[in-house]
Amino acid sequence: MVVIHFTAMDSCKAARDRLCDPQFEVSAHYLIGNDGAVLQLVAEAMRAWHAGAGRWGDVTDVNSRSIGIELDNTGAHPFSEPQMQALEALLGGILDRWRIPPERVIGHSDMAPLRKGDPGPRFDWRRLARAGLSVWPCDGAEGDFTDAATRFGYAPDLSPEARLAAFRLRFRPWAEGPLTPEDSRAMADLAHRFPVDGGPGAA
Repeated sequence: MVVIHFTAMDSCKAARDRLCDPQFEVSAHYLIGNDGAVLQLVAEAMRAWHAGAGRWGDVTDVNSRSIGIELDNTGAHPFSEPQMQALEALLGGILDRWRIPPERVIGHSDMAPLRKGDPGPRFDWRRLARAGLSVWPCDGAEGDFTDAATRFGYAPDLSPEARLAAFRLRFRPWAEGPLTPEDSRAMADLAHRFPVDGGPGAA
């Protein structure tokens, strides 16, 4: 699995210093600057402390089953073109090396929606999907949103409101209000095409 984050810090240097300081007990495999510079901080085969508590599908120790990529971004501004190009190149290599399918590239907010909101509504997930590096829903047949969310990977113990918020943050950040047929159709399509099994595709 690959988990994408934003740093929520003022600079890439500040984020690097935090990620490399043992007292903070946080780390990531990669940090990508706003200028597109890629820093490897932890070897891919080693465990990094980037995910924290949460789950995706049957994976409850996400740190031990994933590669973490931090993006230099406060969450309040768009991700730069050099940064996105660097991310696409890095992701392509990681997915090839570890045979990770695109549906196993998730956001921090997917596996820990009650704690985290990164990489946030400004992150272009559709762009990654077009490049074969993540997934994006089509407008399928309407189904049960809660059941489909579990089959796609969201934790089964989340409240319906938390699941909807996490789904929308990634796939429909412009949507507001209660659950709509559009939400249900998109979630059903994702669950049908990319059901999580908690097995292959984990680093």
